[in-house]
Amino acid sequence: MAALKLWGTLVLMAFVVSCKDLKEPLAPKDNGLDVDKPSISQIKKQLDAKGFQTFDYIDEKTKDTVLMQQYFIAFLKTGPNRGQSEKEADSLQKLHLEHLGRMYELGYADISGPFGDEGEIRGITIYNVPTLQIADSLAHLDPMVAAGRLAIELHPWWAAKGFSLR
Repeated sequence: MAALKLWGTLVLMAFVVSCKDLKEPLAPKDNGLDVDKPSISQIKKQLDAKGFQTFDYIDEKTKDTVLMQQYFIAFLKTGPNRGQSEKEADSLQKLHLEHLGRMYELGYADISGPFGDEGEIRGITIYNVPTLQIADSLAHLDPMVAAGRLAIELHPWWAAKGFSLR
């Protein structure tokens, strides 16, 4: 029993001593300055070195430098082979979603999603890769495309770095 009391006292003392040294909050304060945030020039150099197409301009309203990057937008269209059974189509859909998730996790795709109608264009994926050839290769790895259930139409697409959807 005495050993248990001693153990409890030591644990409590270690906790108190460790907390005593915490004069600052564990998370850094947001003072509006991103000290570790790379500059537009640094981001542009990194992208250019990896083979991405970029350009920048000064926003007349804000006077900020805006960095534009070329992405590749894949329109996933109704493919020529839609004759799969329901079980096969469900299996392909599962593999399709796994493929898109993997593209996102690996940093090759930034956003994907279906359209809300039953038109010829079924959905989109925006690829964040340096060339059309890489985007095309990745898009054609999609099991739905490989099976012919979907077809791909790719286009270069420009967007400002750091801007998000609203």
